[in-house]
Amino acid sequence: PPSTLHLILSLSLPLLLSDSVHLTLLPPIKIIGDIHGQYMDLLRLFEYAGFPPNTSYLFLGDYVDRGKQSVEVITLLLCYKILYPGNFFMLRGNHESASINRIYGFYDELKRRYTVKMWKGFNDVFMGLPVVATVGGKIIGMHGGLSPKMIDSGPSICSSISRPCDVPESGLLCDLVWSDPSKDTLGWGPNERGVSYTFGEDVVGEFLERHDYDLIVRAHQVVEDGYEFFAGRRLVTVFSAPSYCGEFDNAGGILSVGEDLMCSFQILKPSCRNKRFGLQGKN
Repeated sequence: PPSTLHLILSLSLPLLLSDSVHLTLLPPIKIIGDIHGQYMDLLRLFEYAGFPPNTSYLFLGDYVDRGKQSVEVITLLLCYKILYPGNFFMLRGNHESASINRIYGFYDELKRRYTVKMWKGFNDVFMGLPVVATVGGKIIGMHGGLSPKMIDSGPSICSSISRPCDVPESGLLCDLVWSDPSKDTLGWGPNERGVSYTFGEDVVGEFLERHDYDLIVRAHQVVEDGYEFFAGRRLVTVFSAPSYCGEFDNAGGILSVGEDLMCSFQILKPSCRNKRFGLQGKN
């Protein structure tokens, strides 16, 4: 009922704001990529990888849009955050922004099932989400990718992001939720999304070496096997919505970080339907 959703939203924003914009987390933990309103697949994921609080989680964003049950997805995740704030963590994706989820499904779903005011309420909560996380001091995660502003100062510059805030059209926060790695880029290049940049393997290497990290974990792009390495296994893309939008034949990936920071992957296989479509596109 609407009253329950209002209560969840009212509890969520102060809780998210009480976390640092740059989370410092300890292993073991499971890291999850895009979900995009695929509620039944989210339940499959928890059944496979473990339900909170027995398993700790870091979600990398893009909870809403595209899929048919964005309300269920984001509500369940916020409930877990409220219940288990010490071992359930959520970062912001590019779709946790009113200008994007107005267009790609979340607004229409809430307008149909609830009210436009409820949509605004969810977006108020999204404005409080953290944007970057460090695991065990050696793994750094965000939704999109690196920003030129991080190369010199490292993730400490993220403390300059004052929440609650919207995602601007350029700058540090924009890059963290929008940028992409590219094999065809040396240094920084234009992004075909029309927002932020692409960055090359050289940028990944420079950032890791300067700031003493071993791995960048990000989401934001559909990858066929649920995960895909870049830059000599120094960056990995994790995408956790199998059979994305019913148009792709991709698996869903879960990155499992052990106590000793050893990384392994658990895979949600795609459903048997919709094999007519090739794997292409971003989100």
